[in-house]
Amino acid sequence: MARYEHRMARALAGVINVLDPDVIVLGGGLSNIDRLYENVPRLWSQYVFSAGVADITRTPLRRAAHGDASGVRGAAWLWH
Repeated sequence: MARYEHRMARALAGVINVLDPDVIVLGGGLSNIDRLYENVPRLWSQYVFSAGVADITRTPLRRAAHGDASGVRGAAWLWH
């Protein structure tokens, strides 16, 4: 699990560096793992460019509002 968290942190740090999102939302079954929301942001701070600002990343990591079924709900909205 620690390896997964570290790799996710590195990948999401790349997203933060390129896109500078206001929030990152996790969906799917793995989004139900509570420890991701605490550990991943702590780990990604070493990979996010800070540009001389304090080593605080302002991008929050959040759980999808409708849980792991959010993708299915979004797909249902696209159905004609």
